[in-house]
Amino acid sequence: MSRRSAIDFFQLRRLRDPQTLAARLTEQFVVQNHSLMARLDVRIDRDYDGNDLYLLIQAGSAVGAIPLISPTTARLDYGLVVQPRFPWAGIGRMLAEMGWRVGPTPLQLPLLRRSERRVPVWVLSFMILTRLKELLDSLDRRFELATETRKAPRGSVHWAEYATRSLGHAKFLSIPCTFPDLRDDRLLKGAVRHTVERQLRALETQKEHGAFVHRLIEFGQGLLRRVQTVPEYVPSSTTLSSWRQRPMRSAPFLNGVQAIEWTIDERGLAGLSDLEGIPWTMSMDQFFEAWIETVFRVVAQRTGGQIRVGRKRETVHAISWEPPYLGSQKSLVPDIWLKWESTTLIVDAKYKRHWEELQQRSWMNLEEELREQHRHDLLQVLAYANLGRTPRVIACLAYPCSPHTWNWRREQGRLIHRAELTVGTRVVHLWLTAVPMATDVERIAAGLTDELRKVIST
Repeated sequence: MSRRSAIDFFQLRRLRDPQTLAARLTEQFVVQNHSLMARLDVRIDRDYDGNDLYLLIQAGSAVGAIPLISPTTARLDYGLVVQPRFPWAGIGRMLAEMGWRVGPTPLQLPLLRRSERRVPVWVLSFMILTRLKELLDSLDRRFELATETRKAPRGSVHWAEYATRSLGHAKFLSIPCTFPDLRDDRLLKGAVRHTVERQLRALETQKEHGAFVHRLIEFGQGLLRRVQTVPEYVPSSTTLSSWRQRPMRSAPFLNGVQAIEWTIDERGLAGLSDLEGIPWTMSMDQFFEAWIETVFRVVAQRTGGQIRVGRKRETVHAISWEPPYLGSQKSLVPDIWLKWESTTLIVDAKYKRHWEELQQRSWMNLEEELREQHRHDLLQVLAYANLGRTPRVIACLAYPCSPHTWNWRREQGRLIHRAELTVGTRVVHLWLTAVPMATDVERIAAGLTDELRKVIST
């Protein structure tokens, strides 16, 4: 949560009675920007202490950047940037390490006046190249008037030109014609070619980020081969506008045109520096799940386990209701499922502050809301545990934490809190663990690997 003085925010400190005007501007600000802030899961409350009115800005589980409307000018003069509540190694570095299992989503909003230079070039390049692929895949063919020299007449023949040029040089089978031809939009493909070539030149400077950038370059080169038969074309703003107004335009088409425009205008993702930027958002729930997946893929490689992930719908277990049209939830989908011959590990990633709170305060001293959320998490992962069919099942809740907390617990040998539930002859092992987002993935996986080897070998 961020707490800001409304008087200072709207620069009213010099007025004789700033509280009254601050209250009115705050009300306008909250109402005008309600729908915009909802795009980032942000809520603004107000608090008055008798001397000053405060804006209480509460973020949810998303990060990103959006423009905000000023109540004094009615223009998008403000910007809001939401960063993770837990320290991370930076969006670019982490996405590279994760192999882009998730990524930022650009928002259909006006540009911000600031952008994030710390976001590497390839982060935006991936989004642009992906949009261009979808554009090419959905590109409709249409009739265009083509002018060519052919061996046989087609359409309208330019007889005067044929008589003066072809006959004069004894080229009797060189007939200039104009005719309607069903072909791809050459100008649009030329703009795609220009965009891909620009992105590839930028990516050449990013190779030090790892193998993923090399794969991204190969992806871009594949797109370039699809448009290499058309000349490069740089569309004007008028042409881009006309493309956006085409009838029967699809979402992939509009997104592709926007990607071309971003490249021509050299836009970056919005954030904290001095250039105009593209508004964007990203779910930290999905981001943390992808980070946990990255960690446990390394664990699986080191222990010989078979891994399936909910992100790819590989862990879906259907719930059959009778009759089928009744009931509520239709399936259980654990985030991570690792299996060995005698052991199944089911991991549920939760982007919540529970681990940090449990390190600082006892269970009885936690707020009731937090305890209720944690009970819900436990019941969910225990429901997943019932899906395992091996003799030993481990249900694991994974939370984020700070590097300081993780290093401290690692030195104490207490990265995992353990419990057991015995039902008849069956024992379910319950693990609580935490994973930082600003620590090398190999180092994180090493501790989990050691703990799992102890269990698997018994």
